[in-house]
Amino acid sequence: MIRVAVAGFMGRMGQAVVSAVTAADDMEVVCGIDTNADAAQAASAGFPVACSVAEALDATSADVLVDFTQPSSAATNIACALTRGVDCVVGTTGLATETLEELAEQATDGACLFFAPNFTTGAVLMMQFAKAAAPYFPQAEIIEYHHCNKKDAPSGTAVSTARMIAQARDGRASEAPGSETEIDGCAGARGALVEGIPVHSVRSMGFVANQEVIFGSLGQTLTLRHESWDRQSYMPGVLLGIREAAGLHGLVIGLENLMDI
Repeated sequence: MIRVAVAGFMGRMGQAVVSAVTAADDMEVVCGIDTNADAAQAASAGFPVACSVAEALDATSADVLVDFTQPSSAATNIACALTRGVDCVVGTTGLATETLEELAEQATDGACLFFAPNFTTGAVLMMQFAKAAAPYFPQAEIIEYHHCNKKDAPSGTAVSTARMIAQARDGRASEAPGSETEIDGCAGARGALVEGIPVHSVRSMGFVANQEVIFGSLGQTLTLRHESWDRQSYMPGVLLGIREAAGLHGLVIGLENLMDI
């Protein structure tokens, strides 16, 4: 049985993780961590509750820490777990690659830091398809749509997709017209450049997490689109990360590393 601690267990993603882990036959939630948990919520959780990762790991024995919190707290949570030899499965976006590398260096006892910018299998496949298409189209743009409470823009998935496209093209930027075409007073109309790829972020109620990658060349376009309507779409990827973490070491980025693609 894999013993799982969930940081941010009171949030929307945290609640989904708790439900998914509880429903799985090979794992269990041994602790929930949330700075906002009160006595009544702690009593109804069905498992021990702590205000910090340090407090949680002092009181319980966990194999894996799952973190869906905020960038400002995630780094502290991850460092605390890795220095105690506890594997980490992280979906909190907004953490720089350099930060993840520094955190992974603190791991003891072969602990793993597994980070995925997106845990939905469909989104991972979309990114792989985009990587395959990138060398054949001189123009590429990304439009990502998320709920209005998302704290970072562009999304981690959009940034990762742009980097994968650029890498597949040996760093060649999109040939689509850029900010030089923006009219006065409308700066940003052409989006933010990420690795030379224009990225447009939409934030609105009604969305969970959607993304389009649009490729263009003479006489044709290719559009790749992935849509998540419910946070349950992340759970198969999260559970896969939890199950595989024990066999990983150091920093591993991307669900594609655990999928047979």
